[in-house]
Amino acid sequence: MPFSVYALGLAVFAQGTSEFMLSGLLSGISSELHVSIPAAALLTSAFAVGLVIGAPLMALLGRNWPRRRALLFFLCVFAAVHVVGAVTSSYGLLLATRVVGALANAGFWAVALVTAVALAGPGARARATSVVVGGVTVACVAGVPAGAWLGGQWGWRAAFWAVALVSLPAIAVIAAAIPAGRPPSALPSARAELRSLAGRGLRLTLLTSALVQGATFCAFSYLEPIATRVTGFGPAWVPVLLALFGTGSFIGVTVCGRVIDSRPIALTAAGLVALALGWALFACTAGSPAAVVVLVPVQGMLAFGTGTALISHVFRLAPGAPTLAGSFATAAFNVGGALGPWIGGLAIGAGYGFRAPLWVSALLMALALGAAGAAWSCRPAPEAAAAVPGGAPGSG
Repeated sequence: MPFSVYALGLAVFAQGTSEFMLSGLLSGISSELHVSIPAAALLTSAFAVGLVIGAPLMALLGRNWPRRRALLFFLCVFAAVHVVGAVTSSYGLLLATRVVGALANAGFWAVALVTAVALAGPGARARATSVVVGGVTVACVAGVPAGAWLGGQWGWRAAFWAVALVSLPAIAVIAAAIPAGRPPSALPSARAELRSLAGRGLRLTLLTSALVQGATFCAFSYLEPIATRVTGFGPAWVPVLLALFGTGSFIGVTVCGRVIDSRPIALTAAGLVALALGWALFACTAGSPAAVVVLVPVQGMLAFGTGTALISHVFRLAPGAPTLAGSFATAAFNVGGALGPWIGGLAIGAGYGFRAPLWVSALLMALALGAAGAAWSCRPAPEAAAAVPGGAPGSG
């Protein structure tokens, strides 16, 4: 695997840390900027919305740029807005930096996925994807807890400075290692790429991906109240469980990257089924500490391994969209990441208790299985293998 692919993963680590770190910094931001806790939480929502909207828009903006130029532009903007966020005393300006940072993050993700796949070659598509996505899982394991620790020691601004500083080595490696050439001269038009993304099999794969991520982040977002109010763990166990989930996620993307290209259909289908059963089992056994300690890393492994396989499959289904396929995969990932916690919150608000998000995750996975089945059956029999998430003609 080219070293430059790992530099892309490092940049995604910084961006993933930024996306999730505010959960541990809300009180400090609220107090210092004189806004309510819900207003401070809007900083996270603004980032998520910016990612969803920005993925296709930023990919269109940078599609005719050399990939190195696009990656450096997006990453430098991302680092710069975190410097602005670290020094501002204005809530409005901080909110604006979150939106701009999310747009830059979305653009970087879209170009990084395409670049990683191109650098690794078709035989290592899933492995290259897993390295990039792995940056998010390492952020869950190390970046987010570190951001919370920095916020506790030196204030929330220290976490913003740290994200900007971590971006610097990635900028240096990308500048030195990513080829500087322009995109292929035979690059299809934006309209042609959009047409190639309209296929029903691809749309159903993107829907499957969004549902899988919705299930993942629905449960992950409420892991603290599940652990403390349902399982009976003390507060000291919460970072341990978060680290277990992140560790499982890292293992999932690493293993997926090494094995999914050999049997994409069978392994992705097995992951979808196992996830659905796992969330249902988690909901049933959430009162057992031993079960929770086992299921948290297992579900993290299955969720991010299967999610990586689905992102990889988007590139298989959209060969006519070399610059926009990654942006649509990114948008689907973040649609799920935004909607899952919201739906879980609705279930809690309706009086179903803190176990409810786990049942919501199981329901979302049942819908994901339905979408995957529809993707399998939406094409004539000879092409059915290409329609299933994770599959390719003649594979599995």
